Amino acid sequence: MNDGTVVLPWLVIRQDDNGNRYRVGRYATKAEAEKMADSLDEHGHQKLYWVERLIQNGSAH
Repeated sequence: MNDGTVVLPWLVIRQDDNGNRYRVGRYATKAEAEKMADSLDEHGHQKLYWVERLIQNGSAH
């Protein structure tokens, strides 16, 4: 981008036991986001983690 901003289109999302969803982090590449989600999954918590990509209007897909 020409304006000097960093684009971080990949999100790691966590869902807890009650169905609440939270953004855990934003990453530049899908590989980085998947690595973080896998790392969080390894901790053995009863949480669900996955990766989503932000689409142009700022919503996750």
